[in-house]
Amino acid sequence: MLEQVIKENVLFLDIETVPQYPEYTGIPENFRKLWDVKAARLASKDDDTPEILYDRAGIFAEFGRIICISAGFINGGTLRIKSFAGKDEAVLLNQFAELLNSRYNKPEFLLCAHNGKEFDFPYIARRMLINGIRIPAILDIAGRKPWEVKHLDTMELWKFGDYKNYTSLALLTAVFNIPTPKDDIDGSQVGSVFWKDDNLDRIVEYCQKDVVAIVLLFLKYRCENLIPTDRILIL
Repeated sequence: MLEQVIKENVLFLDIETVPQYPEYTGIPENFRKLWDVKAARLASKDDDTPEILYDRAGIFAEFGRIICISAGFINGGTLRIKSFAGKDEAVLLNQFAELLNSRYNKPEFLLCAHNGKEFDFPYIARRMLINGIRIPAILDIAGRKPWEVKHLDTMELWKFGDYKNYTSLALLTAVFNIPTPKDDIDGSQVGSVFWKDDNLDRIVEYCQKDVVAIVLLFLKYRCENLIPTDRILIL
């Protein structure tokens, strides 16, 4: 099935998200109460307070927001990557929606991400609605059955029907011996780098590296040659 996919028709993407507010004490009272309810369900230890757990708020579209979407496409053996990033979520989401509406607006186009079906794709769609942005057709998958969603997910492809485990992108790149630059941050540090260090550029670079890793993993799944570093362009 994967061999039948025209790779030039695939938009590979990764998103980075953070909690809506820098810290728990800054949450408006109505949302703080709602987060307290959510945190109670997440707690696994006695000392897992809503404040301690707030650094995990970014993984939920209702309590977090997107600060970067990096998207890559293959053309003529070259991987090109463009990032939409900033502190104004509505602006970057509108820019990304414009890309999807103008260039990825036909049924043959697909999206691909790692754990995209459970995280990236629905998160983007939900945040677009919250920001009053019409969801592009390629992302408008609400109400569809899982088998009706044709988008690609490199984590799901690795499961081969086995739904027991989450397999990280880092683990799969190591298993397949995919060369990846050593990251100076990981996903758990994105919120701190954004809110405390005010270093969005560092996060964008991290997000772009993940897109490269997803593309190379996709090629490994197809038993194809990897794209050399000098054929990877940041737009």
